[in-house]
Amino acid sequence: MRSPYGLDIIESCLTCNERDHYLFCNLSASALRSLEEIKSIATYPKGAVLFLEGQEPRGVFILCHGRVKLSTSSSDGKTVILRIAEAGEVLGLGASVAGHPYDTSAELLEPAQANFVDRKDLLNFLEKHGDAALRVAQRLSRDYHSACREVRSLGLSQSAAEKLARLMLEWSTTPGEHVRPSS
Repeated sequence: MRSPYGLDIIESCLTCNERDHYLFCNLSASALRSLEEIKSIATYPKGAVLFLEGQEPRGVFILCHGRVKLSTSSSDGKTVILRIAEAGEVLGLGASVAGHPYDTSAELLEPAQANFVDRKDLLNFLEKHGDAALRVAQRLSRDYHSACREVRSLGLSQSAAEKLARLMLEWSTTPGEHVRPSS
């Protein structure tokens, strides 16, 4: 089905062509059917904000199409873009599982489909489906280790040139991983 934003809407996770590639897409048939029951399909225009840094977590957004800018701000109003999320990522996962405010703001860079799962429904879903809970634990663990690597790289480097060299070296040894962590 085509949306007002020109997207090919993915109506069902069960029939999606990308099922092998994404966190919640390649689950057991039982888990996928349960996910179908708790998600709501939505399309958004460019510039829409899915959530704001510091906001209590309402749930997660499963990005089916589009790209999302994840940013954070300092107390004096300076904003830093942390990364660009791509289709297949689950946004707001860490905050929703832990029950703490979103760490970032998420703004769409282009029209997108982002299916929403309420936090309470997500937690019940993970409790009932061990395969999904294991994948979430693995994803959050990878995110943690990635954050530690980045802090180590930036915090322990002596100069801007060294920081840039470490970043480029990291990107060359782990292709794609520098843009994949969930928020």
